[in-house]
Amino acid sequence: MSEQRIEIVTGRERRRRWSVEEKLRIVAATYEPGARVKQVAASYDIYPGLLFTWRRQVREGMLAPSLPPVFLPVRTAAPTLPAPSSEKPSRPAGRIEIELKDGSRVRVDGDVGLASLRRVIAALRG
Repeated sequence: MSEQRIEIVTGRERRRRWSVEEKLRIVAATYEPGARVKQVAASYDIYPGLLFTWRRQVREGMLAPSLPPVFLPVRTAAPTLPAPSSEKPSRPAGRIEIELKDGSRVRVDGDVGLASLRRVIAALRG
């Protein structure tokens, strides 16, 4: 039989996938009284630079817990009679208005594409 050599490499694992909840829990640990980022990073076997990145992302609102879907009330306007042909209607038919939680509003006509509307709403959510 030939001799086999086994090498065990210890150290931080690269490219581990952390869930948002895990990242938030680790970031919260850095704000505990007496906690140091370097010690928290070592206890989770990650680099302190990554932990500082996560802290910045939390501060800037880029890293936040995912919220469950919420049902919002919807009001529909009563149908209006068509205007005489010599006058243009004040609002185009099929116009909708979407108001986001932060107060941003999106008004679109019925002929806007779904893909375009999704991009606009995603940009507003930041």
